[in-house]
Amino acid sequence: MDRPEILITRQIYFPLLQALEREYTVHRVWDVPDRQAFIEAVGPRVRGVVTTVVDGVSAREIDAMPKVEIIACFGKSLAKVDVAAAKRRGIAVTNVPDSVAVPVADIALGLIVIVMRRMTEAERYVRAGKWPEKPFPPGRGLTGKLCGIVGLGEIGREIARRVEACGMSVCYHGPRRKTDVAYRFFAELEEMARAADCLIVTCPATPETQNLIDARILEALGPEGYLINVARGSIVDEPALIAALTSGRIAGAGLDVLRDEPRVPPELLALDNVAIVPHIGSNIMEIREERLTNILGNLRAHFAGQPLLTPVDL
Repeated sequence: MDRPEILITRQIYFPLLQALEREYTVHRVWDVPDRQAFIEAVGPRVRGVVTTVVDGVSAREIDAMPKVEIIACFGKSLAKVDVAAAKRRGIAVTNVPDSVAVPVADIALGLIVIVMRRMTEAERYVRAGKWPEKPFPPGRGLTGKLCGIVGLGEIGREIARRVEACGMSVCYHGPRRKTDVAYRFFAELEEMARAADCLIVTCPATPETQNLIDARILEALGPEGYLINVARGSIVDEPALIAALTSGRIAGAGLDVLRDEPRVPPELLALDNVAIVPHIGSNIMEIREERLTNILGNLRAHFAGQPLLTPVDL
């Protein structure tokens, strides 16, 4: 019997990719120069899609796959999946309802320590053989500093717990005040940026939050302030951030996400006062293995005519 053909939109956890290629005929979108043209070429044969929270699948792409029966998302958020188009076609949609709040908060705390204590700069200093010449200049401590969290959701709350343990105070900005926390609320982001020593971005990427952290907010953060982004690259105005880091209008930045990842602007790579990691907030073995089991289980169940493990109610 012919194996079902599936489309994978982005390079994913390699053991999962290997397992999928053993059981299905796989079409890799990330290997081709023209995504839409490729999908239109193979689309008539595709019965399943494996996508991610980063790129999802659009209505136009769904329309190019007339036989697609299931869309399985490697993650929880379906913001980049056109669920309305899937619903119109009667396509099953699944996700992985895991929580990434704890590992993402860990990365956020790590980036705070790295940029405020200048750890990546210090490591390069040692490797360059400069330590014998003179001591490395001091960074800044966390104790007594004010941490401003942009979006006090599940991830933001986990970050708050961690920075408090390091002696920092917490404040937050969002669309509304939370009634179950005592942290200071700032209705105006610029006002919070002016007050905070460190600004951490954890809010969702939406049309309203695009370029939310712009030149005005970075100016308010000031030459002794630090920016940490563990949300999405689109929330930060990247040219404005590069200008602020280059000119010293802010002290430093720690980035787990970028606007056009995995491509990194060379201007950022040239700066000592920025630490960049390759979107590893949720990249821990425990979550990757859970997602592997979920994706395989949902696809196997669907093509066997059995109930899905984690169906999304559209």
